Amino acid sequence: MTKHMNNTCESQGGWRVRRGLAASAALLLASLAVAPAATAATATGGTAPSVTSAHADSRGRGTLLSVVPVAAHSRAGVVRYLAALPMDTGTVRYGVRAYRLTYRTVDPHGRPTTATGLLTLPEGGGRRLSLVSDTHGTMVDRDYAPSVAEDGRAQSYLFASAGHAVAAPDYLGLGKGPGVHPYMDTRSAVTASVDMLRAARTAAAGLGRTVTGDVYVTGFSQGGQVAMALGRALQEGADRHFRLRALAPVSGPYDLAGTETPALTDGRVNDISGVFYMSYFLVAQNRLHPIYKDPAEAFRAPYADRVEALFDGRHTEEEVIPQLAPNVRELLTDRFYAQLTHPSGGLAQALKANDGTCDWKPAVPVRLYAGSGDTDVPIGNARSCSRALAGHGVTAPVMDQGQVDHGGSAYASLPKIARWFGSLEDGRTR
Repeated sequence: MTKHMNNTCESQGGWRVRRGLAASAALLLASLAVAPAATAATATGGTAPSVTSAHADSRGRGTLLSVVPVAAHSRAGVVRYLAALPMDTGTVRYGVRAYRLTYRTVDPHGRPTTATGLLTLPEGGGRRLSLVSDTHGTMVDRDYAPSVAEDGRAQSYLFASAGHAVAAPDYLGLGKGPGVHPYMDTRSAVTASVDMLRAARTAAAGLGRTVTGDVYVTGFSQGGQVAMALGRALQEGADRHFRLRALAPVSGPYDLAGTETPALTDGRVNDISGVFYMSYFLVAQNRLHPIYKDPAEAFRAPYADRVEALFDGRHTEEEVIPQLAPNVRELLTDRFYAQLTHPSGGLAQALKANDGTCDWKPAVPVRLYAGSGDTDVPIGNARSCSRALAGHGVTAPVMDQGQVDHGGSAYASLPKIARWFGSLEDGRTR
């Protein structure tokens, strides 16, 4: 799921790279106060993207509302940024420019709303670009979303510097979007991600680049699960312009009922992450499923009185965690803790609604990246996903990165994924 490698599922050493990496943002574009679309056009000499997108669906989903430039880095700057994590920089060929997009989408109930996301383009390379969709991990602070925080953009910079356009949705209720984040609501994460692809296509055209429609999908932690579901939506025709070419999720909680939830109580997930994930999941899912009427039905005192306010999108992870219990057993009431073993009612509904993201037959190459040392999202999730895909006749190897923690699994995997996507694209264009 995660917060640290973009953020939380990994608690003990993850991916929060604010430590000094803000200095890497010295090349932030200075003209953010100008009208967004005009500013974006000026940044590259292109034409401002139209506010009424020809690439939106008939209900306006994916309509681009604004484009705001947020960062620019030379090739050397990207190398410094990634190397500081540390991450292999062997695929870095170009500098990058990044833009915050605001676009129309729908909420979990299908009602119109808006969302934001980050579009990153290479400084150089061809005019025509394939698209990488990168979906981020768990985050509680809306201002840590890719379109807002410089230190949440490593994946975008990695893939863009290799020559792709990169669309990184913030999801609903994060970044500059309205409302609260429906955490782990797979359906709305997918609609926001599809609509981000549409908005990215429009924005790229206004910036002088053409997105070909070939989409390579990856994502980390919570975003790994979203990536699998997004891949299915694209293959099933969510937008006829976009063609799924490959899937490479990293450390996703694909098996909530069979692996991730049991791991919260049997020691496979560390206590800090377990408490954080469980609290966030219950609060967010209770807005969509009838898990509890009063927080005291699920949470012990004193946590019942504070837990919902902590997950309002305005608190940082560092503010939230100290106000929660030391472990899941002390977080939950006896009755609710027992439900984790045999889920029922709203909890069972929430798990069922967001599980099964690997229960389909991809028609493209799939690799499942994970780390056997991960104590946020145990590697058993990837193995379960691989078995589910095998049941549909699909070979999806688990690419075990060894005894790395949650964030470490991303550091190790993403450069390999960048190389793999590049080799697949080279094979298609020969």
